[in-house]
Amino acid sequence: QVRLVESGGGLVQAGGSLRLSCAVSGGPFSNYAMGWVRQAPGKEREMVAAINWSSGSTYYGDSVKGRFTISKDNAMNLVYLQMNSLRPEDTATYYCAADSSIRVSTIRGEFEYWGQGTQVTVSS
Repeated sequence: QVRLVESGGGLVQAGGSLRLSCAVSGGPFSNYAMGWVRQAPGKEREMVAAINWSSGSTYYGDSVKGRFTISKDNAMNLVYLQMNSLRPEDTATYYCAADSSIRVSTIRGEFEYWGQGTQVTVSS
């Protein structure tokens, strides 16, 4: 079965950087969408970024464009999220997620498989 395990969350000051990692297993993942979704208390789930495991094509949510970068290492079965210029409003639980097909629901953050989440807190 597909399994996703996130790591790298923590506390950082506004303007700082953090890199999240997601170890994936249970593939193969040909043409899967691998993504990051975040949710803060009292707020709606928000799509952050996604990448096609095979082609490398990427997608970013409007609020993180120019600040966050999603990448992957197929040989090591890893997905990364590099977060720069962090803001207090980026504070949330970040989930690694995967979907076997790239579709409208995926863009909305509705993935088939989910990790346990890692907390990111940005202080002002």
